[in-house]
Amino acid sequence: MLLQCYLYPPSILPQLRTNLQSSLFLPTRCRTSHAPLLRSITVKASISTVMDADAQVTLLKKGIAELYDESSGIWEALWGDHMHHGFYDTDVKVSGSLSDHRAAQIRMIEEALRFGSVPEDPKKWPKNVVDVGCGIGGSSRYLAKKFGAHCQGISLSPFQVQRANSLAAAEGLADKASFQVADALDQPFPDGQFDLVWSMESGEHMPDKRKFVSELARVAAPGARIIIVTWCHRNLSPSEESLQTWEKAHLKKICDAYYLPEWCSAADYVEMLESLSLQDIKTADWSQNVASFWPAVIRSALTWKGLTSLVRSGLKTIRGALVMPLMIQGYQKGIIKFAIITCRKPEFE
Repeated sequence: MLLQCYLYPPSILPQLRTNLQSSLFLPTRCRTSHAPLLRSITVKASISTVMDADAQVTLLKKGIAELYDESSGIWEALWGDHMHHGFYDTDVKVSGSLSDHRAAQIRMIEEALRFGSVPEDPKKWPKNVVDVGCGIGGSSRYLAKKFGAHCQGISLSPFQVQRANSLAAAEGLADKASFQVADALDQPFPDGQFDLVWSMESGEHMPDKRKFVSELARVAAPGARIIIVTWCHRNLSPSEESLQTWEKAHLKKICDAYYLPEWCSAADYVEMLESLSLQDIKTADWSQNVASFWPAVIRSALTWKGLTSLVRSGLKTIRGALVMPLMIQGYQKGIIKFAIITCRKPEFE
């Protein structure tokens, strides 16, 4: 997703702060006095814990929708229609070319298909695909072209859905790719409709991971592949019952800015999939394969176009940018993992 990639190393934070202040057109003498405003941008996305669970989930979903309503246009302007990381070989030096990074985003899709064992035989290609957390439809349109499949995408963001449908029409794919505002935890599809269930960097936003996985399995047809690419926290050791206190505190700061609920591990996803009797369950940590994408996004964000777009987008997007150092620290400390989890629904139940 959009803000997942804006990860800033500590060495460039002074430059980022200076450029953000300049873009806000704050006179030098006012920047110190304006500090409370900048600090206020980091206010929590959730409100008091005394709120009941349903109200908290409603507020969370509203925040997610508004965040992506604000920020999706910026991402498209800077990086195109694939709102996810790129995939790179860990032993190959990465070019600074934007076209190379966009090619790496396509490779992320291809690597996910390969890891998920989606058949290469055209006779066995998926014919019906659901894109859960579809962004502006980049994956759906790619899969529609690659497989000739009918793709349906869902997002909480009305802006993303409108833009995804517009792009599909512009590319002559309106009959192959369609999008609607819908909740991934209560999908508007009948049981067993799709032979490929696709979730590219959206699972981290799901407040009920078990319900999320159950819905993916419900809409999957017998024999369908399910592919989840998502942020996770590290797997716990056999002697641990939970993350350490400082790790929880670190992740909570990220959650408050990016409208994320409680995190889970890749091992947790495996357990949930096993409980649903899904087969061929596989997982991998791709954290190192996406590392080269972050500096490229940083460079684009530090351009005049990137900074002015960021400032104009709204406080939610700015708040996300200001907590980006916590993401890269989380990866460096091994708390955060970029995971892929795939499985197959049994042919017969």
